[in-house]
Amino acid sequence: MFTLDKARQIFPDTLTADAVPAITARFKLLSAEDQLALIWFAYLQMGKSITVAAPGAARMALAEPTLKEIVAMTFDEQTKVMCDLAGKVNAPISNRYAYWSVNVKLGFWYELGECMRKGEVAPIPQGYRLSANASSVLEAVKKVEQGQQITLLRNFVVDMGFDPQVDDDKIVSEPIVAPTPEDQREEIFIPGVLNQTILSYMQLLNANDFDALINLFLDDGALQPPFQRPIVGREAILKFFKRDCQNLKLIPQGGYGEPAEGGFNQIKVTGKVQTPWFGREVGMNVAWRFLLDEDSKIYFVAIDLLASPAELLKLGAK
Repeated sequence: MFTLDKARQIFPDTLTADAVPAITARFKLLSAEDQLALIWFAYLQMGKSITVAAPGAARMALAEPTLKEIVAMTFDEQTKVMCDLAGKVNAPISNRYAYWSVNVKLGFWYELGECMRKGEVAPIPQGYRLSANASSVLEAVKKVEQGQQITLLRNFVVDMGFDPQVDDDKIVSEPIVAPTPEDQREEIFIPGVLNQTILSYMQLLNANDFDALINLFLDDGALQPPFQRPIVGREAILKFFKRDCQNLKLIPQGGYGEPAEGGFNQIKVTGKVQTPWFGREVGMNVAWRFLLDEDSKIYFVAIDLLASPAELLKLGAK
């Protein structure tokens, strides 16, 4: 019988982008000032090769009052707010930030960067130089592929803010978008994979139809996002889909399946994921590792950020 720990071991030869958690850990060791400067330098560097998409008005409605509050401050006060965020200091804006969803946080930093460009928010002091440690982290960010870079930027900002023990039920998220009408949904074809559950998973997620998507899971099913612990149970998974997975574009490119013990089947699919933040220009190379029961219900799915584009090609040998 499969346990969750055992399910996590399927397709053990999948090479994940271990540089991402390693660089994230190094970032967290930097001072608050260096973290802020590195984020700004990273945005400038990445802006040359990656176009960051402006967040929609609905998404920014939640952060807009806070941004206006910051713009009205003096430069010294603005700098303190940003240092409070990076330093996880218990302060009003830092506390508020901790209760925003990932997408709202990303939108906040995008708009904050735009305000810095316009001179409305305190810039990095002229002639400022990153410390040796921060420069080393920035160089590491530059060397990984674009899909890993955007994951790193997300990781850098997601844990900021004062967070003693955030009540998950009080997280403030952007409004839920309506699912794509059925007659407008793109059909999914995956070379090597005919299983309808897998095809439906991809199509329903692309359509933002999370209420139908969650019905593909067993009641005690689990989903493991990249470099995170599994999310267990349909209620928790549905909350994750609605909060973090709106407007994603999954582009599966191939896959294969193998029988597993107890009538289960394990299926691996590789492809790309495009996010609304970086448009259609940048795709993250990912693998989905599914474990399905005898009724083709999802017991477990892991989403892995792959080490390199070459990992996508390995399915050709299967």
